[in-house]
Amino acid sequence: MFAKTKNETNIKLPFLFILFSLLCLIGAMALILFKGDSIISSQFRVPAIWSAAHLFILGWALMTAMGAIYQLVPVVFLTPIWNERFGFIQFTVTAFGILYFAHSLFHNPESALLPGLITLTGILMFLLQMFMTLRQQAKPNVLTLFVGTALISLLTAILLGILMVFSMKTGFISDYYQAVFKSHILFGTAGWFTLLIFGFSYKMVPMFSLSHGYSMKPAKYVFTVYASGLAAAVLSFFTEKNSLFTIALMILAGGFAFFTWHMLQILQRRVKKKLDYSFRFALLAIPAGLAIHLGAFICSLTGSFESAIGYLAFAYLQLWVALSIMGYLFKIVPFLWWTWRYSKEIGKHSVPSLKDMMNDKASIPVLSSLILGILSVTVSIAYEHLALFLSGQILTLGASIVFCYLIISVLKNRRNEHESRRISSQQSKKSYGS
Repeated sequence: MFAKTKNETNIKLPFLFILFSLLCLIGAMALILFKGDSIISSQFRVPAIWSAAHLFILGWALMTAMGAIYQLVPVVFLTPIWNERFGFIQFTVTAFGILYFAHSLFHNPESALLPGLITLTGILMFLLQMFMTLRQQAKPNVLTLFVGTALISLLTAILLGILMVFSMKTGFISDYYQAVFKSHILFGTAGWFTLLIFGFSYKMVPMFSLSHGYSMKPAKYVFTVYASGLAAAVLSFFTEKNSLFTIALMILAGGFAFFTWHMLQILQRRVKKKLDYSFRFALLAIPAGLAIHLGAFICSLTGSFESAIGYLAFAYLQLWVALSIMGYLFKIVPFLWWTWRYSKEIGKHSVPSLKDMMNDKASIPVLSSLILGILSVTVSIAYEHLALFLSGQILTLGASIVFCYLIISVLKNRRNEHESRRISSQQSKKSYGS
């Protein structure tokens, strides 16, 4: 499990990011529900969908990733966060920027430049924080390679986004606008999210399955293959060679398959034979991600990639990125709260066990409903079926709301405990008085 060390982050910092991300998740899902007619007809360039997409990617996925990194980097790399106070300022700037940006995209996209710059400032502050933190690491390892490259990919996606805005205003490198745009999307998704999930999975999968005695040598080959696929894809964008792009997708799928195989090797060395239900869903995201990568390669091979990219991207963000995050949050949040609240009271008072913090079985109906809803929405986009979209998205929204409630209910344990102690104290006083 997470070792308690002097490098621990102030728990308020990761929880601020996680709680804010839950708010954005509900907002994004609700907006998507009300724009179903546009989505199933592949009309994605409308203000409400722009707002929903940025709430989901920046507000939900990015802010959750930031919160997780603030907590996990000191534990994984055994180095404290460079400046915690700077982290709280960075949260405030980023959260304000994302909400302002989403609001502007919804109501007046032409005025989104200023909130976009504020959001950008918050993300750059986060990258500075991580750069200063990682440079303190005494001995970099293969996980540093995954997380560091993911952070560089995020920075590259931002710089390419700025270049796109500059190109639109001045015409600079306008001939390469599409190549820059595709590279921006690639680095912001496969480069940032996939490499980050790969890296932290190498820490969390052995930890939650109690696996020991496995080899980490394949990890560097996983990184090499997947990074080669990213490089080949970017090269194909600028050379406009479809055959090279197909080869790049094949390499990316190969890298993902290698990662899947390595995870299986690690799980085969586990001591814990019966895995927790929520953790199984996090693991389920791995074959889902592999299927999406293989699907992208097959679509490119058969010449149907352009028509399939919409629901491939939707499935990628939901079944790989979101399902991984949700499955891991079911495990991480109770542990963080239990460690902060009760670890110092062991032996002094009766404390709840870690399993008392959340009903792990609740993840079965919640995440199953989420998967069913996502699959329904993905199929509805492919077949332009509005009723199927609405039923699927209502299911996804409902599952997201219950998921948020379960995460927040972990934090209510403290209030319930205080209330229990207050009642117990009053009862003791009455007994003493009588």
